[in-house]
Amino acid sequence: MQKLSINSLSKAFGQQVVLDDVSLTAQQGDVIALLGSSGSGKSTLLRCVSLLDQADSGVIELDDLTIDCAALNKKKLPKTIAKKLHKKVGMVFQQFNLWPHMSVLQNLIAAPQYVLKQSKAQAVENAQYLLNKVGIAHKEECYPSQLSGGQQQRVAIARALMMKPEIMLFDEPTSALDPEVVAEVLNVMQLLAKEGMTMLVATHEIGFAREVASHAVFLEQGKIHEQGVAHEILNNPQTARLQQFLQAVCH
Repeated sequence: MQKLSINSLSKAFGQQVVLDDVSLTAQQGDVIALLGSSGSGKSTLLRCVSLLDQADSGVIELDDLTIDCAALNKKKLPKTIAKKLHKKVGMVFQQFNLWPHMSVLQNLIAAPQYVLKQSKAQAVENAQYLLNKVGIAHKEECYPSQLSGGQQQRVAIARALMMKPEIMLFDEPTSALDPEVVAEVLNVMQLLAKEGMTMLVATHEIGFAREVASHAVFLEQGKIHEQGVAHEILNNPQTARLQQFLQAVCH
């Protein structure tokens, strides 16, 4: 991946503007922390980038793929565009979205076999490698209901990685977890960052953003209110609103 460019992205639900002319760029290996209070537009931004929601206007560029959101809204989203993007972009949600009737291993191998046309043997080999990587190789025959929240989220991350994405989107991946297992998931994300995975992470974990993120973007009412090198703006915020947010989140 050379870079992901998000240019003038806007999205409204009825009269409510959720994203207002948002632009940002992620170079290969960047980890961008998306910060902001609930309703600031973080999740909608990620959903628009992944085409789970369609933005009203703006352009998304990833490698050789250019998506003109205004043009797409005049017609149904072509499956070819969605398929190309979903091969490049993986997403991990607040809720784990695992198939409850499938084992951990089955959750991981289904999409690669169906979408990437991998053989079962290849998919199983990749799944076992990734489960070991996220620290739950011994759980491959378990079902989601038999796992803790932290284990389920690590399975969800491994499942997204099975598609060999160029960029990973994380939508508040620790918000549904008990505090004592948050570190399990953050450690996996930190490992991915060290390996050079490009990531956009909507999070309230300011410590993670300081330590791992290369850039931070603070959203307020659908607009980018402040952005810059993560440790710089988090340690020395330039606006009163970001100062207020950090004081509230860190205490």
